[in-house]
Amino acid sequence: MSALPFSDALPVPVPQEADPGDWPVWSSPEAAGWSTSALTDALRFASTLDSAALMLVVRGRVLVSAGRVAARFNTHSIRKSILSALIGIHEAEGRIDLGATLDALGIDDKLGLTPREKLATVYDLLCARSGVYHPSGYESPWMLSIKPARHSAGPGTTWCYNNWDFNALGSIFRQLTGADIFADFANRIAVPCGLQDFRPAEDGSYVTLPDSQHPAYPFRMTARDLAKFGQLFLDAGCCGGRAVLPPDWARLSVLPHSEAGHRGAYGFMWWISREGVMFPSVVTPPGSFAAFGTRGHKVLAMPSLQAVLVHRVDTDQEGTAVSDLQFGRLLARLLRAAPRH
Repeated sequence: MSALPFSDALPVPVPQEADPGDWPVWSSPEAAGWSTSALTDALRFASTLDSAALMLVVRGRVLVSAGRVAARFNTHSIRKSILSALIGIHEAEGRIDLGATLDALGIDDKLGLTPREKLATVYDLLCARSGVYHPSGYESPWMLSIKPARHSAGPGTTWCYNNWDFNALGSIFRQLTGADIFADFANRIAVPCGLQDFRPAEDGSYVTLPDSQHPAYPFRMTARDLAKFGQLFLDAGCCGGRAVLPPDWARLSVLPHSEAGHRGAYGFMWWISREGVMFPSVVTPPGSFAAFGTRGHKVLAMPSLQAVLVHRVDTDQEGTAVSDLQFGRLLARLLRAAPRH
């Protein structure tokens, strides 16, 4: 069950395992305009879940740090939002053309792509609208359940959360930039943003897949580093007064490019709140956007509150998970602690 010690989680001092590292910390929730009693209730609820770590950062300072915030857990699909950030940097520097087609780039796969499938562009893949439903891999049961029949949609016409798009983008990124995804993230984002825990050689790996030539690229990261990644997008691509991401890319990435049904909307490999719709049982604040990883990993940025929330689960342990419904109930309790938004 949960590793979250809701007692002593706020304000500081915190248990050693919940050490927020080099993040500045609020002296109390009330100093940030939040409610201690409501936050304590939320943490008490989190302690009944499989939550392994929780961090809440408000206006650049840690308000809550609970559980194993320094543990390197698999980020699962949060990797896609990380790759999106790197694509934006290289697109601005002229290495990646969003209008390039799979055909022009020579992208194929084990079963062979059809001429129609090869009309999909880098932009289509970035928005999860390629129409390429070739077998992929590294997919959750939900992803497999929603994958349409192959050849059922044309490029750019239909949104589908499809790992073929995301894995092929990893191959395209490496082909066009000549860079390793993990080393490039370290150099381009982790170092300038002061991520204190990420180690590219140890914390990233390529997973070969039996049905596709395009590998997955999972990251292992800590909650306190993921909070800095979320803060980077909350601050429109800037960190410490420096533009780490192209500002236009940071804004475009988190706009609703595609309808995503009960999960809200979808941007450039980011999930976007649509009129409050993102998680069950809670109305998300306006303008919120998030990176999701299967079984309960979340990086949620809430611009109206100037807040970043990171939630982790020890998914190295079989069977551990926090569902979207459970996370929605946790978020609702956290929002009761917030100033009116």
